[in-house]
Amino acid sequence: MKTRAIRYAAWAAWNSLARRVRALMRNRRDARAAATSSIVSLSEQRARMKPVTVKSALIDAVYFSQEDGRLRVCLNNGEERMFEGVAEAHVIAMVTSESPGKYYMQNVRTRFKRIAA
Repeated sequence: MKTRAIRYAAWAAWNSLARRVRALMRNRRDARAAATSSIVSLSEQRARMKPVTVKSALIDAVYFSQEDGRLRVCLNNGEERMFEGVAEAHVIAMVTSESPGKYYMQNVRTRFKRIAA
């Protein structure tokens, strides 16, 4: 009989903790959503981005949005990196440089804020 009571107490404590964690995560998500002026889904962000052709051993594709200065770089290993606050001049310089991958590593990756892709 004591074993059931102990198991139930452990189960109840675990569920209570799980509810608190979910509530904290929900509050954090809501706070982040309130902090942004407009909530835009990732698919809408990608739809606004224009593809830029690039020939590189490191970079597979580049997408740039002039509206908000977001740059999405798709690497050959399958990773995607997104940066904000990128000027159009940097994008043009990267895709027209002799080595776009080297330009990305030295100038874009270190200079601009990376956001989740």
